[in-house]
Amino acid sequence: MKGNENKINYLRLSITDRCNLRCIYCVPQEGIRFVPYSEILTYEELLRVVRLSIQVGIRKVRLTGGEPLLRRGFIEFLCKLREIPELVDISLTTNGVLLKRFAKDIKRCGIERINISLDTLRPDRYKKITGRDHFRDVWEGIEEALEQGFDPVKINTVVMKGINDDELDDFISLIFKRPFHIRFIEFMPVGENNRWNPERFISGKEIFERVKEYGKLVEVPPDPYSGPARRFKIKDSIGEIGIIETMTGHQCKNCNRLRLTAEGGLRSCLFSDSEVDLRYMLRNGKSDQELVEVLRDTIEKKKRDIQKRIVFPRRCSRHMSSIGG
Repeated sequence: MKGNENKINYLRLSITDRCNLRCIYCVPQEGIRFVPYSEILTYEELLRVVRLSIQVGIRKVRLTGGEPLLRRGFIEFLCKLREIPELVDISLTTNGVLLKRFAKDIKRCGIERINISLDTLRPDRYKKITGRDHFRDVWEGIEEALEQGFDPVKINTVVMKGINDDELDDFISLIFKRPFHIRFIEFMPVGENNRWNPERFISGKEIFERVKEYGKLVEVPPDPYSGPARRFKIKDSIGEIGIIETMTGHQCKNCNRLRLTAEGGLRSCLFSDSEVDLRYMLRNGKSDQELVEVLRDTIEKKKRDIQKRIVFPRRCSRHMSSIGG
């Protein structure tokens, strides 16, 4: 994000902590406690926060979860979000299980880009990683997204040594056949039981060396609203490869994001457990101006704290589905 350092313009908005998968790095396999529905922000509250965030420079919103397609009324909310004229980029991250059913309606709302989380191309391994047998559903959802004309269709893959690192070549080969944007993500220690340990970790540098074997790489320059991925085209490829160095890439100085959890916790950093309780403010009569000041203060604090970040190792105690991946 050269020339755009410390420009906070991107809000990741979690609309639910519920998920229909139990991925090994995301949620505990047992004993997970979901937030009561009464404590989840309503769609009206979410829209209010987004509209106010425009005043502090937010221009891009990504909807996450849990699994956002699980929440009732999601499509209607998405269409209302699309009506906010100042937003130049609205996108969605989904696990793809319900995507075939909803892809047409999502596109009808004016959403052009979509991210699908998929860590393996092998159905048997998919069940081991996610705890559920939905590989066919996800792949049919990906095919439907292509059919509906989403551009790009991104596939997010968390790379874990001894679990799925032997499939890197299989994922890379996809971009020579279809216009996918494959995103390889370093395995992060998020949550108390996500099985992270150094033996499972593969750095972005190691992934890059594997990608280089496929030919000369041409780096794709970031746009003003880009996330942290380093993007590359390979000769004769239709799609592209991205590498997200969440642990080793010194991304803090380029981070342009705020996060809002489903229950209204405003976070300036994934790897910090510091949150501002916007739900309390929304439900206790705080004015628009007071909310804008909190948003502005959070951004300014993020800018001040950026140089203090400890890059590696670092950990967040809340599991990913409760934060908003």
